[in-house]
Amino acid sequence: MVRTWYDPEEYTRLRRVNGLVLSPDGTRLVAPVSELAPDGTAFRTALWEIDPAGEAPARRLTRSAAGEAAPAFLPDGSLLFTSARTDPDSTESAGKPALWLLPAGGGEARCVADRPGGFGSFAVARDAGTVAFVSDTLPGAADAAADEQLRKARKDAGVSAILHESVPVRSWDRDLGPDRPRLFAAVPPAGPDAPLGEAADLTPEPDLALHGHSPALTPDGATALIGWSVYTGRGVRRDQLVAVDTATGERRVLAADPEYDFSAPAVAPDGRSAVALRDFPGGAGARAEPPAATLWLVDLATGEGRDLLEGRDLWPREYVWTPDSAAVLFTADDQGRCPVFRVEAATGELTRVTADDGTYLQLNPAPTGTALFALRCAWDEPPTPVRVDAAGPQDPLRLPSPEEPLEVPGTLTEVAAEADDGTRVRAWLVLPSGACAQSPAPLVLWVHGGPYMSFNGWSWRWNPWLLAAQGYAVLLPDPALSTGYGPQMRRRARAVWGEVTFGDLMAVTDAAAARDDVDGTRTAAMGGSFGGYMANWIAGHTDRFRAVVTHASLWSLEAFGGATDYPWAWTAEFGDPQENPELYRRASPHAAADSIRTPMLVIHGDKDYRVPIGEGLRLWWDLVSREADAKFLYFPDENHWILSPGNIKVWYETVLAFLDHHVLGKDWQRPPTL
Repeated sequence: MVRTWYDPEEYTRLRRVNGLVLSPDGTRLVAPVSELAPDGTAFRTALWEIDPAGEAPARRLTRSAAGEAAPAFLPDGSLLFTSARTDPDSTESAGKPALWLLPAGGGEARCVADRPGGFGSFAVARDAGTVAFVSDTLPGAADAAADEQLRKARKDAGVSAILHESVPVRSWDRDLGPDRPRLFAAVPPAGPDAPLGEAADLTPEPDLALHGHSPALTPDGATALIGWSVYTGRGVRRDQLVAVDTATGERRVLAADPEYDFSAPAVAPDGRSAVALRDFPGGAGARAEPPAATLWLVDLATGEGRDLLEGRDLWPREYVWTPDSAAVLFTADDQGRCPVFRVEAATGELTRVTADDGTYLQLNPAPTGTALFALRCAWDEPPTPVRVDAAGPQDPLRLPSPEEPLEVPGTLTEVAAEADDGTRVRAWLVLPSGACAQSPAPLVLWVHGGPYMSFNGWSWRWNPWLLAAQGYAVLLPDPALSTGYGPQMRRRARAVWGEVTFGDLMAVTDAAAARDDVDGTRTAAMGGSFGGYMANWIAGHTDRFRAVVTHASLWSLEAFGGATDYPWAWTAEFGDPQENPELYRRASPHAAADSIRTPMLVIHGDKDYRVPIGEGLRLWWDLVSREADAKFLYFPDENHWILSPGNIKVWYETVLAFLDHHVLGKDWQRPPTL
């Protein structure tokens, strides 16, 4: 019997593998896995163990109402993780995530450290076991006790106000402040029942310098590396790479450049070098160079650095050192895939490690250097633990996972087209079971977000197979601005998003519609974030589609640029709106509001700070005031993504009902819970 996991109700019940970490001796793999909570109203994450040999079934390690996350091994094999679970020896609610330890030989987990501001990201020194962590702390608090006292004073006084003196003020779905992230370091527990050593504050009063950054440690624990944001004026921040002495807090800059951002360091096992991501945000305007990313190799003793991928355009996503410190393994978008590459630290010689169509995440090389453990996904497979021979291209060995393999309700193929300027535009095409010349499937064009990304792997947020199960073919293109196709693909639509990208999307839609197993007369378009921006653009520039679904979408760029939580990104793309208003207006979908004739479903969450709710409200009003055929699916407590199980089901039910009504001509069926 085929498992119907692609029903929205069953879809939310699937276990989702969200990470992977290998023990120092290479004998244990641990993964945080989320699944539906018993009451069905939320997802909960637990830690599972996966057999690296691929013989034993996956087994659950932790269980609590609060859930567990961010596993990391200590040198002795014990496992640290964060959780807001209640300490069994305490009568008080945990509130914020604390740091817990699960002994290497098994037994009960115990809390080894907590702080009033909770635990954010943390790292463990491979040899020494030193723990560096980020924790939010109120200004003026000299220690944890003072921080707790200040928090109580605010609560008792009924104060929720935040005084901002710099940017940013919000991030995705949360307000920043009044506490600020600080970096701490502590020695590991001294015994089986001991707590984490006393935490040393390495960054007193750092303002927002550490916002969004995670630490890495040298093997001896003596130095912590971390990104450090510096305000450069006019609302712009630049990320430097710094080294912090964990004994004294002395900080020195390892990499800084007014044109680039440096972040996410990874330290070589020999402790001599580190590699970090160097981002170029791009120049403002249509003729400027587009964004780019590379790996920056830095000598920790001298601070000398160089581009490890010089002359190559690969846009690295994740990276890790080989055990012998000779090379870096990394993933990068490449022609609709995201394979693993190996680059030699000394010579820059590049080798592709994986040869299949998969997208790889969470790289964990075995200590022997002979194998690589990772998560692999593709549009027809969710993230799955695998083992890969690190020597060269080959197919991965799938390991027993907490979730059984899924059988998709259809097939996956590719289509390509030639754009107006001769550029090849490719796409994945999801075809429903039974699609053929005698029974062609209606087509849904689904545009990715970003815009600087690629449609190259499984998505839990918006999954095309739930549409395919209802008979729709789904087109997943990589148009202009997509990564993995060289800088010219990003340069083509720099600061003129709508025009060029629209041409690419129409060209590849034509190619899909020309197939005899696709019905090009029954089509719809949809997308989220930048994909929602393009859905809005499509609605204002063609009537070829029977319906348009736009989620978390940009509508009026001039208003949006200063309201988003990330305004300097739009200044980098389009320039100052006061100096270059014509670029914003030319690229703004709202300018074509009078031309919209296609029925639209507008979807937006009130807690979305990346694309604020004002964009959705303005779009909705512009449609209603023009008496357009439109509906507005509003989520008061969701953000840029729809994350709660009940709302996920309603999202799919509403989208499918809207498509069925306008594309297939069925009667409108309002979802029962709405």
